[in-house]
Amino acid sequence: MSTEHIVQSYDDELAKLTNAILQMGGLVESQITATVSAITNRDSAAAEKIIKNDREIDELEVAVERQVVSMLALRQPMADDLRAVIGALRISSDLERMGDLAANIAKRTIALSSVDQFPALSSLRAMALIVQTMVKNSLDAFIDNDHEKAMSTWREDEKVDELYNSMFRELLTYMFEDPKLLTTCTHLLFVAKNMERIGDHVTNICEIIHYHSTGERTMGDRPKADTTSLHTPAEGQNRDQ
Repeated sequence: MSTEHIVQSYDDELAKLTNAILQMGGLVESQITATVSAITNRDSAAAEKIIKNDREIDELEVAVERQVVSMLALRQPMADDLRAVIGALRISSDLERMGDLAANIAKRTIALSSVDQFPALSSLRAMALIVQTMVKNSLDAFIDNDHEKAMSTWREDEKVDELYNSMFRELLTYMFEDPKLLTTCTHLLFVAKNMERIGDHVTNICEIIHYHSTGERTMGDRPKADTTSLHTPAEGQNRDQ
């Protein structure tokens, strides 16, 4: 087998891997959009569909893992190629977690489907819009191997945290003022936390892209602005609610 044929075959496998990542990312974007629509419209049927669709993201992650194992065993990539293959595996893991978080929001949506009074919805929409944009931009950075775009997206997570802090305080106020909203606001707090966690997974992806592109880890602390733990120590202890 000629060297040219081997290189072309490897490039084809890498392109297939990239396409699977982009397909996962597209599904995650769609899931986030659908969750906001479902919760806004109190649409439990749409929420059920979101939960069901999460299986497709899971299956793609398994396919990515299998392909990565095959490429590592048969191609034995080194240096940049190795970072690209391992990076794709790590990104698929983050995308799978993001899909799980969207499904978690859908489960909360079902519980909220019969609620009449729905506080802090505008804050949730604003948070979701930033997260959706972050997902899209991180995928664009992945396609172009653009570490500057990845880091620009990475910094956007601070805005998500600030909106989460604002929504957290707003919901606490509603809970204190009207005990009848306690259950509704508790569900919405978990919804907001899951959306904030999706933003965190995007920052993971951006760091992976930066490392693949430059061979260096990101410098400095993550742009975290979540201060809710200062109010309630128990909040956020579970990884994904």
